[in-house]
Amino acid sequence: MEIQISIKIPGKKKSKQRGMTNILKELKYDCRVSSVLNRNNKENGKKYLFDDSDETCWSSDSGTPQFILLDFESVVPAISGVKIQFQGGFAGKDCTMILSKADGTEEIKQDFFPDDINKAQVFNLKESVENVKSIRIVFESSFDFFGRIVIYSLEILR
Repeated sequence: MEIQISIKIPGKKKSKQRGMTNILKELKYDCRVSSVLNRNNKENGKKYLFDDSDETCWSSDSGTPQFILLDFESVVPAISGVKIQFQGGFAGKDCTMILSKADGTEEIKQDFFPDDINKAQVFNLKESVENVKSIRIVFESSFDFFGRIVIYSLEILR
């Protein structure tokens, strides 16, 4: 008699959304966020946006708007969208992606409207944007009464 056991290892997630890849795995960048819950970076800091763990998250403090800013060390050839996994009850409601071009002459803005769920959501740009130097994701409002945002993972998609 043969028994098969399947074990799920927490924290190992892969993005397999229609061939889109997470450029944050390939490029160097600096990240800034509007706030961290109780200024406790050890438990709620921005580093948890990118650690591939289901156990950790970035938690903003209360108030709106909240934002995440990524400045890339080198120019990003193309960005097609973002993938965000919120905590239900703490998702952004009215959100905007602002992409700045490398030459500084152009900003591309696109609004998006997440669902208030725990599942990862993909927000595609209308058209892929080339030669990007930075991306700011602004959460104008939240499903949380106090305006807090909680994100378990953030991917920038090629």
